[in-house]
Amino acid sequence: MERRPYDPERDATALWECKVSFERELGGLGEGAKAETYDGKLTDDYRERYLAWVERCVERDADCVTVAESSDVEQSGAVEDETGLAGYVFVLPEDLAMIWDAAVLNELFVHESARGTGLADDLLEAAYECARDQDLPVDRIALDVGMKNERAASVYQREGFEPWGELVARGLG
Repeated sequence: MERRPYDPERDATALWECKVSFERELGGLGEGAKAETYDGKLTDDYRERYLAWVERCVERDADCVTVAESSDVEQSGAVEDETGLAGYVFVLPEDLAMIWDAAVLNELFVHESARGTGLADDLLEAAYECARDQDLPVDRIALDVGMKNERAASVYQREGFEPWGELVARGLG
């Protein structure tokens, strides 16, 4: 399956549609308030800020966001989605890796119609390639995944990811 670096001029609308699906799926894994929180942030302002941030990251590292076009997946038998992208992976640029002292897999999304086709593995390989090119304090790639997200957790376990600390959070209000 062919994959390519994200192109802000060509892919911004499709990436945003994938991001919306990503956020709504994450929100749907929690109780009502979590779903409302995730859905509530998907405003026009958030869209502009998110896409500008992605563009800044791509300016720092052209390979930090990799996309797969739906037509690539369509050939393997999956149904084409409306976004034009079957999925994407987003690794934070090297200068932001100090967050966890390792490469940070920020987002991996595979459209529902492309799941089970091997696309997640292909996108993860792109993430590993990006991470291998980074000069990191710790030779690892890290991410956070909710254990209620069983499908994603099983992909990461199959790929050799293992617990490495625990992320906790609290509101700022």
